[in-house]
Amino acid sequence: MVGRQVSATRTVATTPDRIFELLTDPTQHSLLDGSGTLLQARQGGPERLELGSKFGMDMKMGASYKILNTVVEFEQDRLIAWRHFNGHRWRWRLRPVEGRTEVTETFDWSTARIPLLISLSPFPRRNRAAIEKSLHRLGELFPG
Repeated sequence: MVGRQVSATRTVATTPDRIFELLTDPTQHSLLDGSGTLLQARQGGPERLELGSKFGMDMKMGASYKILNTVVEFEQDRLIAWRHFNGHRWRWRLRPVEGRTEVTETFDWSTARIPLLISLSPFPRRNRAAIEKSLHRLGELFPG
């Protein structure tokens, strides 16, 4: 854990544009979710995410709940990040590497409203494990 973020990186056997296509389609996010909390995209959201897009997700962590996310970072085929009401971000960074893609997923709570609360909670450790599972699932989607 560095500062107020956790991340993991994996090289995936496909090009950045194919992964980015998956990341910008909220209806596909449940394919990647390693946390087991993401159920599905809410109806009525955008088909494709871009900077400023708002999209809802149905979630479950013990109890079911709904969350509204906003895309706050966007660089075509290279970077996308979203945040919700508390301000922490989920970031995906893609870097082409000889026909493959180095993918880094980051949970960044430096932008949260009260980052100290997240630092003291179990979420950084849980989210690191979920990120590693998400990257594994991404690798399974593009086995090469």
